[in-house]
Amino acid sequence: MPSPMTPYPRRQPVSFALEPGAADARPAFAFGPEGWACDGVPLAELARRFGTPLYCYSRARLVANYRRLAAAFPAPCVVCYSVKANPNLTLLRELAALGAGFDVVSAGELERVLRAVGSASRTVFAGVGKTPEALRAALATDLFMLNVESIGELRQVLDLARGRGLPLPVAVRVNPDVDPHTHRFITTGKRENKFGIERAQFSEALELLRGADGVRLAGLHAHIGSQVESARPYAESVERLLELVRAAREAGFAPEWVNAGGGFALPYDGRDVPAFEDYAAALRPALEAEGLKLVLEIGRAIVGDAGGLVTRVLYEKRPGDRRLLVTDAGMNDLLRPALYGAWHRIWPVGRPPAESSTSAAGAAEPAGADPLTPADVAGPICESSDYFAFERDLPSVEPGECLLIFDAGAYGMSMASQYNSHPRPAEVLVDDGEARLIRRRETFEDLVEAEEEV
Repeated sequence: MPSPMTPYPRRQPVSFALEPGAADARPAFAFGPEGWACDGVPLAELARRFGTPLYCYSRARLVANYRRLAAAFPAPCVVCYSVKANPNLTLLRELAALGAGFDVVSAGELERVLRAVGSASRTVFAGVGKTPEALRAALATDLFMLNVESIGELRQVLDLARGRGLPLPVAVRVNPDVDPHTHRFITTGKRENKFGIERAQFSEALELLRGADGVRLAGLHAHIGSQVESARPYAESVERLLELVRAAREAGFAPEWVNAGGGFALPYDGRDVPAFEDYAAALRPALEAEGLKLVLEIGRAIVGDAGGLVTRVLYEKRPGDRRLLVTDAGMNDLLRPALYGAWHRIWPVGRPPAESSTSAAGAAEPAGADPLTPADVAGPICESSDYFAFERDLPSVEPGECLLIFDAGAYGMSMASQYNSHPRPAEVLVDDGEARLIRRRETFEDLVEAEEEV
């Protein structure tokens, strides 16, 4: 039986043969002669060189994921990488070089794209609470499209854009009231969610846009949620958007684009999720039949399984009949498990996969390997929710050993904080056996710098 502490059901260790993604895409992490490695560089070496906690990313996996997605959604579809998933400037530059556009939800994310790329011409700007300052920043760029999320925002955009020489392309974000059957904290397209306007308000939006000065209706937008494990809700959402596209056309408008959002699922625990081609089959045919072009906002499916978090075990405790591993990474470094019970594979970096059969990395568990026993994995933060796992079957682990938390490339570092005055971790990108620092580890000076300047 699960412990009363357990916020989600206990699961057995996921087969390491079930690497996420397509069979022809090399996994970001594989077991070799020196333990688990990222693109040929042992994680133990990275931990010695850069310290822990440490985020490390595989460039090869990042590139492969983007190329597979772009192949499933070829031009004129525009694949916009969701900057909120991981906003590191180096990763943005890598994706821009591959042809990716960007999806931003704040003036800060827009500034990151401008610094990384120099242009916003392939950037869509969403966000339910854009400030006047953020809207002015957007109007000062060559923005691809602004996703308007409320009637009030639309009125403000019309006021700010009046007299603008080149009309600002806007997409009206509509709440399609579609249930994607994902966690309630990452559902964004149901009627009770805060995002977008209700479909009944669309005619009011059209009236405001009629004859607008400095703004033109470029398309419609909907986003139903994140970690959506079925393609069906996307087809339903597009169906509802097409009804509104037809209404817009009848009213004399000529929208060209439908932004179907993102949320493609990553198989964190090895379960089956749709392939990119399955999502494409749900989205593309109906839009192409109407002569519409598609925009996607994809983050997790591009960067999620390209990264991992390396953390060092500080202590082992035995509270009652439980086994507890305390690590130097905590919810301040990776919030997902504490925030909504997210599940990540966790394994010691020096131990082979827990398989009797050959794994995807070509390694098998040696005879006489340590038996697996349940362990809770917790961080150092002064919060009772600061756990990465409960009752996870793991081999014996000594203090000083490192663990790898898999599939942490998305919503890991982007949600990291300085809570309890812990400096945020470093990030490294590994490319064909070479690792380079793409964000230095914060220092204690960084913690107080903004306050010292006041």
